Amino acid sequence: MTRVFDYIIVGAGSAGCVLANRLTEDPNVTVLVLEYGGSDKSVIIQMPSAFSLPMNTKRFNWHFETAPEPHLNNRRLHCPRGKVLGGSSSINGLVYIRGHAFDFDEWESLGAKNWGYRHCLPYFKRAESYKFGGDDYRGDAGPLSTNNGNNMQNPLYGAWVEAGAQAGYIKTEDCNGHMQEGFGAMHMTVKNGVRWSTANAYLRPAMQRPNLTVITHAMTRQILLEGKRAVGVTYDQDGVTHTVRCRREVLVSSGPIGSPHLLQRSGIGPAEVLKKAGIAVKHALPGVGENLQDHSEIYIQYTCKEPITLNGKMGLWGKAMIGLRWLLFKDGLGASNHFEAGGFIRSEAGLRWPDIQFHFLPAAMRYDGDKPFKGHGFMVLTGPNKPKSRGHVHALSADPFAHPEIRFNYLESEEDREGFRRCVRLTREILAQPAMDRYRGVELAPGPNVQTDDEIDAFVRANMESTMHPCGSCRMGEDDMAVVDSELRVRGLEGLRVIDSSVFPTEPNGNLNAPTIMLAERAADLVRGRPMLAPSEASVGLAEGWESRQRTRAPMRNVAA
Repeated sequence: MTRVFDYIIVGAGSAGCVLANRLTEDPNVTVLVLEYGGSDKSVIIQMPSAFSLPMNTKRFNWHFETAPEPHLNNRRLHCPRGKVLGGSSSINGLVYIRGHAFDFDEWESLGAKNWGYRHCLPYFKRAESYKFGGDDYRGDAGPLSTNNGNNMQNPLYGAWVEAGAQAGYIKTEDCNGHMQEGFGAMHMTVKNGVRWSTANAYLRPAMQRPNLTVITHAMTRQILLEGKRAVGVTYDQDGVTHTVRCRREVLVSSGPIGSPHLLQRSGIGPAEVLKKAGIAVKHALPGVGENLQDHSEIYIQYTCKEPITLNGKMGLWGKAMIGLRWLLFKDGLGASNHFEAGGFIRSEAGLRWPDIQFHFLPAAMRYDGDKPFKGHGFMVLTGPNKPKSRGHVHALSADPFAHPEIRFNYLESEEDREGFRRCVRLTREILAQPAMDRYRGVELAPGPNVQTDDEIDAFVRANMESTMHPCGSCRMGEDDMAVVDSELRVRGLEGLRVIDSSVFPTEPNGNLNAPTIMLAERAADLVRGRPMLAPSEASVGLAEGWESRQRTRAPMRNVAA
C-alpha cells in the first residue's frame, strides 16, 4: 500500500530537522522525513574537535566535487555535504555566525519580501539558547545551544584580538549581537561539550512523537507531480522503489546541491539543462540550479616562537589524551572546534558592513586537518565574504546516484580577485602588530616572496579552498529567475516548497548554519499558516566614521600593505 502523510520532508539536515520538530508540534498532522544517510551516533561526529574526520568520511559526506574550475588552474575542489542525520550540521566546523543585519535587508531589497533583519532576528532568537543569556539579540530558551568554547584560554586568541585593535579596528563583545564588525570571540554550536547539531537539538526530541516518521538510507528519486501539484515522492531503499504521497506539501530540504538536483531530476528546471540530461520537462523553471555561490578562503600561516599551539597535540599520544578526556568528562580541547576568536572588517571606506571575515586558529594545518606543520604555528583563514562570482548545479541524468555537475566559477569576478589581495595584505598588517611580536615567527604561507598582485593571484589560484558555504541555487524572489517566492513555494507549482540555504539570494556575511536554521524556523510558521513573530526593533551597530574610514584609527605599527 502507498503510505500517505500530511507533509514529506526530503532531507534531515540543518533545515529538515527544524521542520520535523516544529511541524510535529501539531499532533493532528503526520510528517515523514526521508534521509539518505544514517545515524549520527558516532564519536567523530559528536566530539567537536574531531570535525575534520566526518567531513572527509564517505559514510557521512556526499563527497561532491566541482567540475574543473576555470579560474583556479582547472582544479577540482572538494564540496562536502552532510549525508547523515543532521546533514551538514553534523559534519561542519560548528561555527555559529548569523551574518550581518544588512545581509538580510539585502535579501529583501532583491525581492525576498519580509525577509529583512527585523523579520529574521526574532527567529534567530527563537532557535537559540545562548550560554550567557538572552537579550534583544540573543535567545535563551531555544533548542540550539551556543557558547564560546573554552573561553579563549590559549594566549594566541587574545593576542589576535589585541592585534586587531592595534591595527586600528574595533573590538566587538558579540559578533552575533548589536555589532558584528570588529575582533572578538567566535561562537559555536556545542552543548555540554557535545556537537549540538540540528539532529541533537531538534530531531531527536521530536522522534518521541507518534506523528513523526523518519526513514534513513532512503534515496529520494523524484517528486511526483499531478498537473502542477506535488502529490508525493518516490524513493529507493535496499534496492526497492517506494512511493509515498502527501495530503498537504512536499518540503525539499536537501541543501544547495541536493535540492536543485532533485527538482531537475523531477523535470523541474531549465528546459535545456533537462533535455541535455535526458529528463522530460514537466515544469520549465530557468533559475533552478543557477545563482550558485560560495565563500572561499586561503590560509595565512606563520611559525610560532612559543610551544603553545595545537600542532604540539597532533601526535597519536596527544590526540589519544584529548579523546580520552572528552570521552570521560566532555571537556578540554576535545570540546572545542578551536575557532574561538575571529573578526570582521571592511576592506575599504564607504562600506556600511564588513566584507572580510577571519577565523583564527592556534595551529598551522589545513581546514580538513591534513598536512599539519611539523613545528608550532598558527594561522588565519580569510576570504571575501560577499562574492560576486556565480555558478550552477546541473543534473547530468535522472539517476539520483549520479552526482550533478557543480561549478562555482570561483574568482570569475575581478572584485573577488581584488578581495583576496586585500585579505592577504590586511591580514599581514594585523599580524605584524606588537601584540603578536612574542609569538610571530616566519611566514609559511603565502610566504614572504609573495608580494605583488600577480604573485598573490597565483597563490590564490593554486591554494584557495571552499569555505563550504554553498547557497543560492534555488533563489528566493519574485522575478522570473527566482525558483521560490517569498513564502518559499516553488513558482508555478502547488504543494511544493524548498527550505534550505539554496533559497538564499546572496551569501550572508558569515557561516551558513545559523541562518539556515533561522530560515527553517520562520518557514515552519509559513507552512503552518501561523502568524509571524513580531518584527524586532533592535538597533544595528555601525563602525564610527564608516563613510570615510576603512578602520576607526591609524594602526599602531604601519606596515606596507
